[in-house]
Amino acid sequence: MKTPLMMIINPAAGKGGFRRALPDALKLLSDAGYAVTLYFTECRGHATELATQYAGAFPYLLVLGGDGTLAEAIAGLMPLHERPKVGYIPIGTANDVARTIGLPKNDILAGAQRFIGGVPHNFDEGRRDGGYFNYVAAFGAFTEVSYATPQEAKKQLGEAAYLLGAVKSLSTLKSRHVTVEYDEGVLDGEFLYGSMSNSYSVAGFIDLPREEIGLGDGLHELVLVKKLPNAAAFAALVTKVLSHDLSSEYIIIKHTRRARFVFDEPETWTFDGENGGAHSEISFENCPQAIELIY
Repeated sequence: MKTPLMMIINPAAGKGGFRRALPDALKLLSDAGYAVTLYFTECRGHATELATQYAGAFPYLLVLGGDGTLAEAIAGLMPLHERPKVGYIPIGTANDVARTIGLPKNDILAGAQRFIGGVPHNFDEGRRDGGYFNYVAAFGAFTEVSYATPQEAKKQLGEAAYLLGAVKSLSTLKSRHVTVEYDEGVLDGEFLYGSMSNSYSVAGFIDLPREEIGLGDGLHELVLVKKLPNAAAFAALVTKVLSHDLSSEYIIIKHTRRARFVFDEPETWTFDGENGGAHSEISFENCPQAIELIY
């Protein structure tokens, strides 16, 4: 008897090339002993609804889409008492989760094979005021690029679309006064950027130190970038970050189970690359080992 497998597909993700490879991928899954039931998302948030409504009847869930689709699906699993093990075939643009766990990107057949031969690993989920986030919640410099970049540009240019958007946003860079409460104390100052994350990669080109991060250790990484004194300091910092070097007096990295951010005025956030609205105060906490992620 074959093992039931729920598969959520976002037909708008990536460049749409999955349609050609999907039949062969489904045959691979069938030959490996899975009975696949397909669900296609129709709008933003639909993956959450599908996961909450149907995933409880399946021992496995396989998501084919971008990081946003995966985040929605996992958020939909959180209310369930029994959650299926989760696989991921990334066909998005930045693919931060794929970079973090070493999955093949935009290759449906390789993704299906990786799922078949993969092993479940514990993965922490993040809880925020009003919902969940999968791998990053962020405010400040460049965070608006991920959701402000037109979908068509993402399809045509891939990660380059984000970099172009980042360059355009340089003129709007500003610091804001923030008070951050976390496990070990309080940080207060002027910051260009801040985030809570459970990922080695953010925005497709910023890499956090892998040796310091455990994806299922019950901790999120709190990252803050201080206000820079001048353009030269900013240029030097960008050069270091793009070369994957975060050793700077302007960068703070803490490991924490929780964090609370308080702003002088409402600040716009992104959750897993999607616009999360403006918040004057917002809290986050780690949901330890909430999901078993197959890779």
